[in-house]
Amino acid sequence: MKLHKYAVGAIALALVVSGCGGKRTPTTPDASGGGASCEASDGRITIATGNSGGVYFVVGGGLAKLISDNSKLKASSAETGASVQNIQQLVSGTYDIAFSLADTAADAVNGTGAFEGKKEKIAALSRIYPNYTQVLVRADSGINSVADMKGKRISTGSPKSGTEVIAGRLLKSAGLSIDSDVQAQRLDLTKTADGMKDGSIDGLIWSGGLPTPQITDITTSLKDRVKFIDITPQLPELKKISPVYDTAPIPAATYGVAEVPTIVVPNLLLVREDFAANNACAVTKLIFDKKADLEKVHPAVKDISKDKASASDPVPLHPGAKQALG
Repeated sequence: MKLHKYAVGAIALALVVSGCGGKRTPTTPDASGGGASCEASDGRITIATGNSGGVYFVVGGGLAKLISDNSKLKASSAETGASVQNIQQLVSGTYDIAFSLADTAADAVNGTGAFEGKKEKIAALSRIYPNYTQVLVRADSGINSVADMKGKRISTGSPKSGTEVIAGRLLKSAGLSIDSDVQAQRLDLTKTADGMKDGSIDGLIWSGGLPTPQITDITTSLKDRVKFIDITPQLPELKKISPVYDTAPIPAATYGVAEVPTIVVPNLLLVREDFAANNACAVTKLIFDKKADLEKVHPAVKDISKDKASASDPVPLHPGAKQALG
């Protein structure tokens, strides 16, 4: 319960510092890097996050405040549908920085998946914390594996989200189609939580950091009426799609239930290729110089490591970020 209150408080902070996108003041589009200044320019930038019940939203709000408090840049964050939408609107110029799952970002630079036929010109500021694929079902649903989801009412995440991408791939790995073999409920996390609690959906697939506030809400409210599913048997099939997939446990202390192994995916913080090098350097440097401050916003930030920050392949690391990471 203490952790749940902590997360709710972090959301409140994010709401205060978050904006709704809107107009921004572009900064000089010089992405050359190469020893350029690491001091941010005057201007405004916007950060695309994710569902209001997810970790992107909380950390994004904290990052906006961190930037605004410690540089000439004034940053705001906005709730979005997450990864796919974030990249599309990053490229279109609606946002300047975007959170994304690494597999979705790889699709964007390779011109595959939701970005079929068009390779997007994006770069990474840093690899950040991992997302855990959290598959939670009602205990009375009869679901004990991904294959058991056939015919069931499953929340597969917001449209154009990284969760939806992973949900589709996870179901396909078990021989199921997201469009025809399950009753896919394309819901944001708040509506998903409501559906789990009122019994209108049988289970959910969610990709997010630990702990995710709305998952905490579900497990706290329903207790032993819900359970997590071990989806690691699907890893070999998922690795055929992308090497970024790996396994890690959801610790027992996270939601007060037994530890369960699952599939994890790194997250990336993205910008356009032409994002100003000095601002890329300044923002990246802030993340690591002020990491302790950002950790106060959400515990997932503890998993951001400078040693792994440049591991963004196949997404190129922005030259300004390279400068910041040394």
